[in-house]
Amino acid sequence: MTTRIGPLKRALEDIRTAHHRDPAARSAFVIAVSYQGVHALWHHRVAHWLWNHGLKTYGRLWSQYARSKTGIEIHPGASIGRRVFIDHGMGVVIGETAVVGNDVLLFHGVTLGGTTMSPGKRHPTIGDRVVIGAGAKVLGAVHVGSDARIGANAVLVKDVPDGATAVGIPAVVREHPDYIEAYTAASAVDSGDSHRHPDPDAIPESREPAMYYI
Repeated sequence: MTTRIGPLKRALEDIRTAHHRDPAARSAFVIAVSYQGVHALWHHRVAHWLWNHGLKTYGRLWSQYARSKTGIEIHPGASIGRRVFIDHGMGVVIGETAVVGNDVLLFHGVTLGGTTMSPGKRHPTIGDRVVIGAGAKVLGAVHVGSDARIGANAVLVKDVPDGATAVGIPAVVREHPDYIEAYTAASAVDSGDSHRHPDPDAIPESREPAMYYI
């Protein structure tokens, strides 16, 4: 269960998360005033509170205002965990019944969308510490397990187990991606994201963790 913290501490946590995960981040001030992915999360918390307290029209209006300001559309009904970072962010869409866990990294152009117009659960559930590459589409009420990686531009319509990597159109799960697939997948090393991109022409002595490309 996610421990509840106050809004100010939560905002500071968002800034620290962005600083940790983005090698281009220069200062907390720059993040606070210019990072649209962080702003989108802040707006979403207000819209989500309104939505859950019977003020659905106001929640929806707030979310649309946030969309116009950030280029990121998060439905006020979506549930977003802690220490989520939306890098670059433009074009990210998160649907009403989507659930996003803690420590998730989303790149620009990601869609957590539905495949039906019927009410009820119709959007993905994303586990903890998942990385979803730029342009990936995760569609339907699928479950992406914790520590999974979804490759850039993948179209995912099936469940992904914990720790697996899914790449391609339609996305295919690779529990142990080969050397070439590793460099088309979105991923991170065990102790946190690495910003060192290996030489693609080098011959590996052993399988390396897949690196995310942006």
